[in-house]
Formats: sequence, C-alpha cells, structure tokens
Amino acid sequence: MAAVKIMPCLDVKGGRVVKGVRFVGMRDAGDPAENARFYEAEGADEIAMLDIAATVEGRKTRLEWVGKVLEAIAIPLTVGGGISGVGDMAELFRLGVSKVSVNTSAVRRPDLVAESSRKFGKGNVVVAIDGSRNPSLPSGFEVVVEGGTKRTGIDAVEWAKRCEALGAGEILATSIDFDGTLSGYDIPFLRAIADAVSLPVIASGGAGTLEHLYEGVVEGKASTLLAASIFHFRKYSIREAKLFLKSRGIEVRI
Repeated sequence: MAAVKIMPCLDVKGGRVVKGVRFVGMRDAGDPAENARFYEAEGADEIAMLDIAATVEGRKTRLEWVGKVLEAIAIPLTVGGGISGVGDMAELFRLGVSKVSVNTSAVRRPDLVAESSRKFGKGNVVVAIDGSRNPSLPSGFEVVVEGGTKRTGIDAVEWAKRCEALGAGEILATSIDFDGTLSGYDIPFLRAIADAVSLPVIASGGAGTLEHLYEGVVEGKASTLLAASIFHFRKYSIREAKLFLKSRGIEVRI
C-alpha cells in the first residue's frame, strides 16, 4: 500500500483562507501563501487550494492568488474553483499547478473530464464531488454543486463511476453534511465511493480528531486525508497527525 498523504486545504475567499461549517459561517484563517509555507514546513505532502466563491460569483480562478501560493512552496498544489474549460486549466498548469480540480463545471458538462484527461493526463485531473445525504437515491448520497448551494438529483456514487470512465485520475469526496463539524469524516459516503471506483479517493469534510484521520484510511479507504479546521486553528500539527497514523500502522512519509 502506498503511503497515505496529508493534504491541508486552503479554502480561499476575498484573498484570505476561510473555514466554515457546512460551507457557511466562514471564519478567517489567514493568508494563503503564509499558510501554505507553514504547512510545507510541517510536513504536508500536498496542498489543496479552492477558490470557493469563483463559481458562485461567475468568474475564473484568481491566478494572482494561486501564483503567490506557488511562490511559497515546492510541494504539489491542487487548485479548484472557477475552472470551466481546458483553457483555464492550461493557464494554471503554466503557472506551476500540479493538478486541477473540477466540480460544478464537470457536472454541467461531463465531457470536460474526458477532454482534460486527454490533454493533460489523467494523473493531473481531480474530480471533486460534494455529496449530501439523500435516501431517495440508490447510494443514499446526492451530488451538490455551486459551492454547496444547489442539489442536482444525481447519485454521487454513480457520478464517481462515470467520472472514472471519463478519465478522472482522482476523486475528492467532500461530505457537505459533515464539513467543518469536527465530528469525523462521513465514512459511509467515503466508503461507497472508494468501493465503486479503482481511483485514489481524497477524504474531505469533518475531520476533528486524529482518530478520525485513522478511520478515514481504514474504514473510508481514503488514499489522501484532506483537512482544514484541525490544522488552521492549530488543534493538531501535521507532524502529530503523521506520527499518530504511523503509530497505528499506517504508512506515511515523515
């Protein structure tokens, strides 16, 4: 089994890192570049940067924000938010981004996943799936888009399978119901997606303790553990997280 990665997430709005609960009630969590530099020094394997207002505001990703973060770090950076075509992706890759993450734009036009995979390689394309519980759907989980504001009626697990068939290289699975609650990842949601695809799955939404991280790997079958609140507000350090996982038999890069 490959080493499990720790990925702090920078949700950016108005040029600042913010963090809320279930995508609302945002608290300021500092400067993106300063946070990124700090997390790299702490041992983060990768960093995610999501321009969370871009789609809702009908604009592109703010390239100047991305550029400042890239100048601050050498580890891989995944960027999402406001990406609607391969041209947007090309700009980000020219800046030095390692991977792009698409969500709403892929749901609106699934062929975007195939086009980007062909052009840039599947290893560089992440499909982010924001899911919420809906017992009327076969898996019990529904895809939600536009920053968590719009339900689609699409089954999240079926969408993950379709994204794999289209050429996605990784799935970023975020539980809206658990996001920012510190109550733990939505394990049934993660597990349902991980069992349905052969792609690496990034666990996102709800991590509040070190035990939650362990559960995300062992029970949720995640390959990467994305977290925000526990790192932004210094509840735990990335080193603490890695040492804990290692003590429980999970391979990590120390």
